[in-house]
Amino acid sequence: MLDLTAAVVLYCVLVGAVVVGLWLWYDRRDHRSFEAERRKTTFHCIRCDALYSAPAGTELCRCPKCGHENVRLKF
Repeated sequence: MLDLTAAVVLYCVLVGAVVVGLWLWYDRRDHRSFEAERRKTTFHCIRCDALYSAPAGTELCRCPKCGHENVRLKF
């Protein structure tokens, strides 16, 4: 049987491990979703002067305002 001090230490270690585990899991999940949102390609419509974005790797995309197909911006 555990004495009171050992039981309290074991309880604190288990609670700490659960908190750290949840923290790491949510941090990785948020990082993946923000990274996917950040990786976008920017376009500038030469017809209506609108700026818009599309998923990464897209070279040509239609403007959501006027429908003109534009090439991505290159910096």
